[in-house]
Amino acid sequence: MNSIRKKFKERVSQTGIIIAPGAYDSLTSVLIEQAGFEALYMTGGGISYTTLGKPDIGLMTASEMATRASYICDAVQIPVIADADTGYGNYLNVMRTVKDFERAGISAIQLEDQDFPKRCGHLRDKNVIPLSEMIGKIKAAVDTRVDENLLIIARTDSRAINGLQEAIERAQCYVEAGADIIFVEALENKDEFSIITNYIQKPLLANMVEGGKSPLMSASELDSMGYKIVIFPNSVTRVVAKAAQDLFHELKETGTTAGMKDQMLNFSQLNQLLGIQRYHEIEEKYVLR
Repeated sequence: MNSIRKKFKERVSQTGIIIAPGAYDSLTSVLIEQAGFEALYMTGGGISYTTLGKPDIGLMTASEMATRASYICDAVQIPVIADADTGYGNYLNVMRTVKDFERAGISAIQLEDQDFPKRCGHLRDKNVIPLSEMIGKIKAAVDTRVDENLLIIARTDSRAINGLQEAIERAQCYVEAGADIIFVEALENKDEFSIITNYIQKPLLANMVEGGKSPLMSASELDSMGYKIVIFPNSVTRVVAKAAQDLFHELKETGTTAGMKDQMLNFSQLNQLLGIQRYHEIEEKYVLR
């Protein structure tokens, strides 16, 4: 049994909202843990941006994402909520995806009802699969998990395609299929976020995307509405991209990074952050002198 997973399931049943910032690699995951957050969200979009240099349009593969999940889980001791897109195919693919992600050490896996290949929930021209197909995927995920503490998050993108009522109906069906947490993507105003809480009797996840379709709300506001988890999937990705643009502009214009030093961790600080002292201690223990 995975103790981190067990504790996360217990935490989800307790009062108070969980803030899960997005991480796209092990470094951003370590930074989230060191900042004191209870959990992190492994962002499929952020991984596509930083691994492929491409938008979030379903280009990452299941094996690539499972490998990244393994690296991240190995780097931190906080729960990892993993974006698994559509499960990368039909119910058979979902079964393999759940096995691979669970083996990697994640605490929760998110599956969505877009057709394959999917795209970011805040982009246009999305489509959803038939309700019956998604119900089958959720049931397959529930039946496949080995550890009952692994949480299944069911996401519906139906709001942007067929309206709020269908999104609610799909979410209710996903609860009946066995989903532990419900995620209704791309709600368009605060009233819609509130309405969802009246119809779904399972923990709810809210997605905050700066500049996306949904209003940007604070964790405390969402907590008061009844949400259990709020993710900020690519806040760090956007900040890092802007900081890198500024750095490269400065270097191109001046031929030096001296003017940016106060915006960087220095060499020693970065190594300390990554736990270099622990490896010095290991070296002292095992290397013959």
